[in-house]
Amino acid sequence: MNRCGGILMHISSLPGPFGIGTLGKGSRDFIDFLSSCNFGAWQVLPCGPCDDYNSPYSGKSAFAGNIFFIDPEILMEKKLLTKSDVEECKSPDIYVTDYEFLKTNREKIFRRAYLRLTKEMKDEISAFCSKNPWLEDYALFCAIKEKNELLPWYEWEEGLKLRDKDALEKAKAELSEDISFYEFLQYEFFSQWEDMKKYANEKGISIIGDMPIYLSHDSADVWANPRFFSLDEDMNLKRCAGVPPDYFCEDGQKWGNPLYNWDTLKEADYKLWIDRLGCALKMYDAVRIDHFRAFSAYWSIPAEEKATKGRWEKGPGIEFFNKLKEKYPHANIIAEDLGDIDDDVRSLVKETGFPGMGVMQFAFITDDDTVHLPHNYTKNTVGYTGTHDNNTLLGWLWESDEGSRRYAMEYCDFHGDWGQGGFHSGAIQSVIRTLWRSGAILTIVPIQDLCGFGSDTCMNHPGVAEGNWCFRITQEALSNIDKEFYRNLNGLYKRGKM
Repeated sequence: MNRCGGILMHISSLPGPFGIGTLGKGSRDFIDFLSSCNFGAWQVLPCGPCDDYNSPYSGKSAFAGNIFFIDPEILMEKKLLTKSDVEECKSPDIYVTDYEFLKTNREKIFRRAYLRLTKEMKDEISAFCSKNPWLEDYALFCAIKEKNELLPWYEWEEGLKLRDKDALEKAKAELSEDISFYEFLQYEFFSQWEDMKKYANEKGISIIGDMPIYLSHDSADVWANPRFFSLDEDMNLKRCAGVPPDYFCEDGQKWGNPLYNWDTLKEADYKLWIDRLGCALKMYDAVRIDHFRAFSAYWSIPAEEKATKGRWEKGPGIEFFNKLKEKYPHANIIAEDLGDIDDDVRSLVKETGFPGMGVMQFAFITDDDTVHLPHNYTKNTVGYTGTHDNNTLLGWLWESDEGSRRYAMEYCDFHGDWGQGGFHSGAIQSVIRTLWRSGAILTIVPIQDLCGFGSDTCMNHPGVAEGNWCFRITQEALSNIDKEFYRNLNGLYKRGKM
């Protein structure tokens, strides 16, 4: 990895008329914008199907793509949709992700596209399926779920819930057309993704993915591999994931994801995890593993208790990564080593050789010489102004106590009006400049901070279930960003391509 600067923005936040960002023109325009500013990296959030709260961090699959990112205009170019169909895909709201519209609109439009597939296209889909064995379970899972009015799999009738062979064969026969439809959607997602990534790479832009450590209880992978998860004989949760009280939430967080049975995974040579990482390493140029500390030790909460009733349990440690490196010796992985970090986590990150993270918003909440201060960033660090879980820089400045804010502004050598936001905010640009001059090999800033936006544009509020994952940028906002400032910044501090 070379010294590089990049932007954090999810696919869903791209501009466009379709209620959500897509892998079509909006993504290419954004890549052109990154290139014009001499940024070398684009970091996205997890790109799999989301949970019922629209969170990409509790997905329905470890492998599948989010079908809402499929671009209708590309389908029209393939003669699978008409111009009228494409118009029907447009949402009047361009400022937020319109999840309710998407959930009622997209499937019926995509089924029209499916019915127009040619024999040649069907042959290509069949070849794609043969190269992606995870898709058999995923497509069957989606088809059964639809037939059962979206009930979670652990509430299906016993034969399907427990994967009785005869029940599964019967479902495959009855639902063959729906199964083929869901296979088509994954084929189309990955076809569009590959074209988008190729365009980015040709422009010198690397795509950094984000992998959630946990999966949703109601996911195809937990249904297909229940022995690898902390479930009882009725397939209900025994213990679930979360975190103890921390910076984001004083009562801790109970995420509700099933924990892994690491002993059982070890007996299977960690195949599920290694396959999952292999898929991600093929899809992205680098992968950030969220909540990396759980490989050292994870917070285990009894299913019926609050987060504060959890306990630390030991993770697989370096043994897992040694096994991973046997198959992927040059895996380009970033360790999200944030939260309640101890010496064991630090040792694990060091032993893997993966770069860890520094976050500037965490640097000024104490007078200590914290690892989050940019002067402490080693070359093997990925530095952020903030992540998708943080406030925006402007919101953070407004909501910080006076002492922390004064410390931050003095550290960043800014002495003007700290409260002024917008595209040319002196305070925000000073913070970004301070990060860019650090020794970190890679520096990342959320797109909201390039715009000087306030806290109303946050992507996520940890510990709050509703109202997240909705932020979208407009083309007008992108065009108003101070491209010359960032182009010069990347040149001055020698941040080129990744």
